[in-house]
Amino acid sequence: MRKIFVSLSALSLLMVAMIYTFWPPVIGLLMLIAPVIALGFYDMLQTRHSLKRTFPLVARGRWLMEFARPFLRQYFFESETDGAPINRMFRSVIYQRAKGELDTIPYGTKVDTLRVGYEWIGHSLAARHIHDGDPIPQVIVGGKDCLQPYSASILNISAMSFGSLSNNAIEALNKGASLGGFYHNTGEGSVSAYHLEHGGDLVWQIGTGYFGCRDSVGNFSAELFQNMAAHSAIKMIEIKLSQGAKPGHGGILPAAKNTVEIAGIRGVEPNSVVNSPSAHRAFSTPLEMMTFIQQLRDLSAGKPIGIKLAVGRKSEFVSLCKAMMHSGISPDFITVDGGEGGTGAAPLEYSNSVGMPLREALSFVSDVLIGFNLKNEIKVIASGKTFTGFHLVKNFAIGADICNSARGMMTALGCVQSLVCNTNECPVGIATQNPDLVIGLVVNDKASRIARYHTATVRAALEIVASAGLVGPSQLNRSHIFRRVSQTKYRRYDEIYPYPDKGCLLKDKYPSLFSQEMCEASIDSFHPQDCYAETMTGLAKI
Repeated sequence: MRKIFVSLSALSLLMVAMIYTFWPPVIGLLMLIAPVIALGFYDMLQTRHSLKRTFPLVARGRWLMEFARPFLRQYFFESETDGAPINRMFRSVIYQRAKGELDTIPYGTKVDTLRVGYEWIGHSLAARHIHDGDPIPQVIVGGKDCLQPYSASILNISAMSFGSLSNNAIEALNKGASLGGFYHNTGEGSVSAYHLEHGGDLVWQIGTGYFGCRDSVGNFSAELFQNMAAHSAIKMIEIKLSQGAKPGHGGILPAAKNTVEIAGIRGVEPNSVVNSPSAHRAFSTPLEMMTFIQQLRDLSAGKPIGIKLAVGRKSEFVSLCKAMMHSGISPDFITVDGGEGGTGAAPLEYSNSVGMPLREALSFVSDVLIGFNLKNEIKVIASGKTFTGFHLVKNFAIGADICNSARGMMTALGCVQSLVCNTNECPVGIATQNPDLVIGLVVNDKASRIARYHTATVRAALEIVASAGLVGPSQLNRSHIFRRVSQTKYRRYDEIYPYPDKGCLLKDKYPSLFSQEMCEASIDSFHPQDCYAETMTGLAKI
């Protein structure tokens, strides 16, 4: 190939030179050919890429096809049910609802109802009809020690920080929340002027970096927290323990996105990569965490304080519940993030293989709270791939009281799933700090889309609930949802995830299903206790 390229190049130059002698306009052709030949010789001489060195020019087609592949696949070859992380079917309905367009489909489902994993809700012959004037359900968040309980929508904007998202994106999300009457989680990047511009309700997330409430060396600052928490727009505070997309890793803000403005808000050095610590420094044991929760509650004048976590080792969550019972202090809400959660930047291994998926995590957290008789006091918020009304319904049936959505809201904002969130080159101005790209996102237009998407999705969920003959989402339980487990068999959620008895983990003899976690859990450590000796002692007595 190299010899052929050299021969053709030499022949081309010779022919052009000969023709030029008799026909001067051929200089234009020479100007076209020369750069191509030069590029070919560069490929031959470079030492980084074997293919280019062996097959000059031609091998560049591979890189071109690699670049174009995801775009060609998304726009030309995907079916309605293909595409990841969000398939085309869900992207389409989000766009339609955000724009206020027709969102019904013709000719029946495109989903394979015989595939293992297909799910549906059982409708009722006593189905109800909902009216346009019916009130939207609200959930009161605030336990026995909360002095400023908050009335939340059943669907809200999940955590996405200024830094990961652009200023225009933050403004549009917040204005959409204000228009639609739901809350906007700030993400761990703290509260910016863009979060406050339009008066939308905020949930201020406190991550391991303590952005917005950190001292000069990165430790938690009670004074800075108190000043920020006093803001009237902040309705709840969420302590982020981990997130589904990269649990146990800590947040990542690429240097390209860490502008002078963002660095000032976070209290870090600009133009540097910001890696949040993997764990909190304000507490190191479950019992200390309860003390921290009470500290934040006192500093915020009694606003609801919650935690966000992706479930890892199950005994650690049991440890938290044991600490709640021992201290008498508990969070007002718990946000459960599934391992399928999204983020702007995460190592592949973390996105694919770390953290419990939402359905299993949500059922486990709900069951443990029921077992400790805490479920009625602590509200559970589900987060992870929530796009449609049926996603909401499934989460409510398992045990959630509220749902958060990040990628659904981003799609309503105009995200085209170009999958370049971590490069600062988002073409629609959402996940970038490049002002030339940000300007393409018009705040007022996108805010209206966010509000419309929220309204239509909540309406769809309420219609499904009414079809099951129920008055509201709070009446849903696991008996209402069915899942195909083989081509000939299906089971209800309450058969797959059976409910524990209320208060069963407060008794001396608790269900064997929780015996390992109960043995490992300790209020004095997040690390599991050694249960081997205890198990051996028990076996010796048999």
